[in-house]
Amino acid sequence: MDYAVHSDGRGGGAVGFGLCLLCGLAAFAEAAMIRAATFNCSLNRPTAGRLAEDLSGGGDEQARNVAEIIQRVRPDILLLNEFDYDRQGEAVRLFQREYLAAGQGGQRPIEYPYYYTAPVNTGAASGLDLDRDGRADGPGDAFGYGQFEGQYGMVLFSRFPIQRSAVRTFQRFLWKDMPGALLPDEEAVEAAGDWYSRQALAVFRLSSKSHWDVPIEIGGAVLHVLASHPTPPVFDGPEDRNGRRNHDEIRFWTDYLTPERSEYIYDDRGLFGGLSAEALFVICGDLNADPVDGDGLREGISGLLAHRRVRDVRPASKGAAEAAALQGGVNSDPIGPPELDTYQSRPGLPPGNLRLDYVLPCRTLEVIKAGVFWPEKADPLSSLTAGPPYASSDHRLVFVDLVIPE
Repeated sequence: MDYAVHSDGRGGGAVGFGLCLLCGLAAFAEAAMIRAATFNCSLNRPTAGRLAEDLSGGGDEQARNVAEIIQRVRPDILLLNEFDYDRQGEAVRLFQREYLAAGQGGQRPIEYPYYYTAPVNTGAASGLDLDRDGRADGPGDAFGYGQFEGQYGMVLFSRFPIQRSAVRTFQRFLWKDMPGALLPDEEAVEAAGDWYSRQALAVFRLSSKSHWDVPIEIGGAVLHVLASHPTPPVFDGPEDRNGRRNHDEIRFWTDYLTPERSEYIYDDRGLFGGLSAEALFVICGDLNADPVDGDGLREGISGLLAHRRVRDVRPASKGAAEAAALQGGVNSDPIGPPELDTYQSRPGLPPGNLRLDYVLPCRTLEVIKAGVFWPEKADPLSSLTAGPPYASSDHRLVFVDLVIPE
């Protein structure tokens, strides 16, 4: 398995930031407190190697804005979604050296001694015509939609050591091997779950990017970061293949956390089973599912949020509520509270602003506070989240402050 955990220096602890969020965190050594965050940073590019080219020299404005947001929030553990993967790790190192380690917008640099990245399914060729467009070499024929292998990848940064030998990845887990999988149907045929051919189902992977279980050592404790980025539940047809896949990608974590339901799960090294009942964890990622608004099958995300081991602290921001009111259109009548939104759609157009990004700790961890970096329009920091065109990303950074037991 081609993956890497790297160490290149120590970073500082969590501190206060900005005008829109007040932290007041004590030093980790005194409070045994950490900040975990997720951010779909939209650092993806249309061709392989382009992200590293853009990041070289430290002059990419979007990357500078992303880095400034990170420096203001100062997470101890941070998952970035939509950060293109390359096997040499060049883009990650450039982002660390040229952006995070350089003060942006008057902020102090931030350093992460450790990071984890690994291959993803986006752009990984299947050799089959998975999207039925008459060709087998398009972005929709990869195991996860992508123009090249590694597009829309993930990277996890940490101030604390990563247990490299204990990392579990589930990139190659087959969708058909999930009991009760919501495989898409061919409407014209009576059989169930037959939209994909038998040949396709024999190789079709559940994860559109990957699912990771990354154990991190924090003092005498181990925190499992469960990271993923399911496919958007759109861009398909009446068979709802993406909606069904999104549901099952999220349901994977529900089963992984449930000992009596996780026996079927196998990782990329062939080990079976889920997370132990005593383990500490936090689920991080752009899950591409709102429990009440937008497209998608609600049972997937609703089931995860209601899981007996999961605590949903519902991070919110005034900026999200303001944005929904200012944009109008489809945002004029949401079902869910607009202050919980983490994604900004184009003004007035479907699907509207949504809650898509999550940091979900286990119930055995004490939560101090939670928030979303979405400044109100009058705040000078709103320039970092302006758009479209987006200054940083159409998603917002979400964080939760946790007390880790000694």
